[in-house]
Amino acid sequence: MDSANQLETLFNNKNLSNQHREIAQKVKNNERITFDEGVHLYQTADLSYLGVLANYIREKRHGNNTYFNRNFHIEPTNLCVYDCKFCSYSVLIKERSEGWEYTMDEMLNIVKSYDDQPVTEAHIVGGVLPQYDMDFYMNLFTAIKKHRPDLHVKALTPVEYHYIFKKAKVDYATGMKMMKEAGLESMPGGGAEIFHPDIRNQIAKDKCNADQWLQIHEEWHKLGMRSNATMLYGHIETFEHRIDHLQRLRDLQDKTGGFQTFIPLKFRNQDNQMSNVPESTVVEDLRNYAISRIYLDNFDHIKAYWAMISRSTAQLSLNFGVDDIDGTLDDTTKIYSMAGAEEQHPAMSTKDLVKLIKDVGRKPIERDTLYNVVTDYENVEFADEVKPKYYALPVINN
Repeated sequence: MDSANQLETLFNNKNLSNQHREIAQKVKNNERITFDEGVHLYQTADLSYLGVLANYIREKRHGNNTYFNRNFHIEPTNLCVYDCKFCSYSVLIKERSEGWEYTMDEMLNIVKSYDDQPVTEAHIVGGVLPQYDMDFYMNLFTAIKKHRPDLHVKALTPVEYHYIFKKAKVDYATGMKMMKEAGLESMPGGGAEIFHPDIRNQIAKDKCNADQWLQIHEEWHKLGMRSNATMLYGHIETFEHRIDHLQRLRDLQDKTGGFQTFIPLKFRNQDNQMSNVPESTVVEDLRNYAISRIYLDNFDHIKAYWAMISRSTAQLSLNFGVDDIDGTLDDTTKIYSMAGAEEQHPAMSTKDLVKLIKDVGRKPIERDTLYNVVTDYENVEFADEVKPKYYALPVINN
């Protein structure tokens, strides 16, 4: 049964509450739901109802298309001046012996290790340290683009930019313009966490606040550039805090149109200062994807990081509003694995990703960072793939 017929079947359910029926009618009519309706969905809506609505929106926008890309991560350091309570990745400078700090040459060597591979994106994000200043990153971006002009540089979050711009004594607009001129092409969505100060001040009070995070993205959008957005969910926030977060993103998107993808990030409780907080269930994960898809009516894409939530949950998410499951990764990230994600060495070949998507009846589309189609894999037959040459990541001391 296609999504339109599923929606009609939903309307024929005599047990559907009046408010749930009204929300479903809004979805069918492409009308925006309100803050209170968003909270009501979190509080009362069951998974099957949310799945029907979110899948209707997903298939209306993208059909069966499910996107992925060939990417790798560069994580300059896991040392950080900030002390976020949920973070399992970064360590404070005083614990330097337990971390790593890449030099410029080491980062360029990671890029060069992919010279014979058809990757399209370098995703650069890590801890915040004084030596990784404005000049350092501008020189890094320029060097990457000089070495491989076709490689898209998606780099750094507002947390990093806020710090380096303050240190360089430049305003956000000037700083983002300079980064663009140096070779930056898009921004990832990290550092958003939860915007509401009641929660943000408890879990990440040291770093940029919600207004600053949003302002940096706004300045980037004013330059005609694109970025992503995230939300860290499933810890001490309430449903109202989640909708407040989505509302602020929706408002900025109304203003700029510069966001292309929203990524809900599941809180993982391994080896951090919030290890006493239980993790959300898979059912709640899927509900959160679905409500995000329903509420963010002006976002084109909803992404699930397969490496963070597991391959099987990523497959399930494709029926709950998700149309993107990220990329091949090539075991170049420790952010997920150190927090306790199921994937301790996240890497999939293109063949693996295509099979993952096809196995649940979706159409695999390799995209570039800006969602231009690279290859439609619906009818592609694979020869034996050459295994990626993984770049050795630093070993973490136990």
